[in-house]
Amino acid sequence: MTPPIRVGLQSSILRVANGRTGQMLQLIVPIMLGMLSLCLGQDDNWDLKNYHLYNPFALLNGKIGFDLAPAQWQSYFNPTLDLLYYGLTKTMPAPFAGFLMGVLHGLNFLLVLAIARLAIPTGATGIQIGTPTMLALAAIASPGFLAQIGNSMGDNMTSLFVLGSLSLVLRQVPSSITGPAPSVIGITVAGLLMGLGCGLKLTNGTYALALCAALLVVPGAISLRLYLAFTFGIGVLIGIGISAGYWFALMYQTFGNPLFPQLNNHFMAPLAAQIGIGDTGWLPKNWSEKLLWPFIFAIEPRRVSELTLRLWMWPLLYLGMLTLGAKALFAARTRVPSGATSTPLYRQRLVLAFFVLAYLIWLNLFGIYRYMIALELLMPLVVWLLAERLLPSRWSKQAAVAVIIMGAIACLPRVSWGHANWTRVAFDADIPVFDNPRQSMVFTVHGDPPLGWLATRFPAELAFVSISSGFPESPAYSAKLRQMAALRKGPLFALMQGDRADPAAPRTAADMLRAREADRLVVERASELVNQYGMALNPTSCKLYQARVGTNRWNYQLCMLKLR
Repeated sequence: MTPPIRVGLQSSILRVANGRTGQMLQLIVPIMLGMLSLCLGQDDNWDLKNYHLYNPFALLNGKIGFDLAPAQWQSYFNPTLDLLYYGLTKTMPAPFAGFLMGVLHGLNFLLVLAIARLAIPTGATGIQIGTPTMLALAAIASPGFLAQIGNSMGDNMTSLFVLGSLSLVLRQVPSSITGPAPSVIGITVAGLLMGLGCGLKLTNGTYALALCAALLVVPGAISLRLYLAFTFGIGVLIGIGISAGYWFALMYQTFGNPLFPQLNNHFMAPLAAQIGIGDTGWLPKNWSEKLLWPFIFAIEPRRVSELTLRLWMWPLLYLGMLTLGAKALFAARTRVPSGATSTPLYRQRLVLAFFVLAYLIWLNLFGIYRYMIALELLMPLVVWLLAERLLPSRWSKQAAVAVIIMGAIACLPRVSWGHANWTRVAFDADIPVFDNPRQSMVFTVHGDPPLGWLATRFPAELAFVSISSGFPESPAYSAKLRQMAALRKGPLFALMQGDRADPAAPRTAADMLRAREADRLVVERASELVNQYGMALNPTSCKLYQARVGTNRWNYQLCMLKLR
């Protein structure tokens, strides 16, 4: 007999998830996530200050090839996705822009809900009707997703394309082995949507490969499955061409490498070193780590993220997947018929296959947790599907309640990628007056903290070049920057980080002394670096100016240079 407390909890949650209240949640949840974005404050993450603002600014102001990598090697990522955030913060008050970003991220709730409704059989009982809603609520309580609410990093935004594509594919799954074949047009459109997401953020290629391969588990002849995978792949390529084709062409025309500076060991563009760029430091070190990876990153989350996220649901899911795999192998060896002939069960197979394949590809290519946001959003649904298959029926009906509670706990304590309190203008800085900016240049002398965003506050006619940053410089790069400097009458400047303390905050004499010493050391190090490029820095010319992201304020330094 089910305990009264458990029945009461289950009934309370179902009353929220079912009927008109459940329908209202579809409107309310995205708005609530917009409000959460407002509560968190102005986005102030590292990538934002490096390239999420600079890249769209460079595209819109003709700075591609005019500047040289002020946002390091990320200067040449496709800026199409960043145009949205850049445009919002340029045209409206920052709090409203943040609210809209949160609402857009909240649309992931609707897509997870749609996928869950397609994958879970509906019936007369409340648990069957309300389960998809509860799983979608659990999804948006995921720690990685919440850490990016309202920010510019793009993973919460491109997950809309991934989940939308999966939803479209699930709608094409036939009702039985003898049912009508999936629509080729529908599968192609799903591929197109996935391809748009891949073009906007190339790391989504993980999901494109996984869903293409997962189509091989739909019912029908092998020739049909291969044909569907092929048409999906064609759709992906078309989508990539739409969202990124122009950028690849521009990179190839400007630098000789469509992925500049990545994979330059193949394209050999002269301005970058001939190396392939990839951050492999997040990957498992050996096969034993690969086999135990969910346990490892649950215990040590900083193996997969710069943030300390609570990822303890992953070992539970991993054990469930291994158990389900063992069960399937046993059934195959003993030739036990599965009986999976209904639409939901075929759809469940596809969801599970997609999830496993995407995880395995991510495990071997990236290992960076935030590239798994789409999988994290699907995790409550996958846990439910595993519970349905592995637990007795009297237990499986409690799985949704357990998942929603675990999902809520998993996001505590909440962490984020950085925020400031709101101001009306999201990003601002004090900028000196340039008599003839087209004849001047600014060299950013270090890559951390990033300075790319500051270039958007200076006159667009002013050329920016990074030196000794994260860009893989070649001898031709050094020659190019000297050529650019020689063609200008000057003056030339070095841009460096200043004291990180709030310049408006009261400080003691000792604090001021430490700040001046810190600034002096930065200038001294910068002088050593610019000497390597045949330039000399004048320390007595350095001046401090204030930079602002929301209410976060600090100083940057601008010093005069000259060619030797």
